[in-house]
Amino acid sequence: MYTGQKVRLRAYRKEDIPLRLSYINDAEIASHLTDDIPFPITQYEEEKWLEAISSNTDIYKFAIETKDDQRFIGGCSINDVDWKNSVATIGIFIGNRDYWRNGYGSDALNILVSFIFNQMNINKVRLTCYSFNQRALKSFEKYGFVVEGVLRKEIFKDGCYYDKVAMGILREEFLQKRQSKEE
Repeated sequence: MYTGQKVRLRAYRKEDIPLRLSYINDAEIASHLTDDIPFPITQYEEEKWLEAISSNTDIYKFAIETKDDQRFIGGCSINDVDWKNSVATIGIFIGNRDYWRNGYGSDALNILVSFIFNQMNINKVRLTCYSFNQRALKSFEKYGFVVEGVLRKEIFKDGCYYDKVAMGILREEFLQKRQSKEE
């Protein structure tokens, strides 16, 4: 378990499945998570997913829970690690709307990125975000992620084409930002 100011990251549990299903089957949340054709995830599929991540040592999936009352509110993950080039790809979501815009996602992001740089000895963390998700883009930029490229009209959602924004933060940028906060 990894703890921040507001949340902790922990392993997923079987009892998370009903809430996780409600989060990832929510149309608005699902539109930010994947560029696939939207289709509801079943309880069976979610149970198989939990079994698969439990036995896969190449990816790291964390449940996000509130620190004060241990409420499961979302998830974050290290989806791909390129050990040779020292690059990790992440994803994050807060599924419970009551915790949006209150710093819970930023706290979880900080724990995840700190874990990657300080425990995994990775040099760069990257992610992609859809151009219509302005709230997330602003949050990532505020944290210190830099736009590294834009895949123009890369995804089709709800009758429109949108850009996919590639962002990254280097270990040195992370350490600089952390040091300036401490001063």
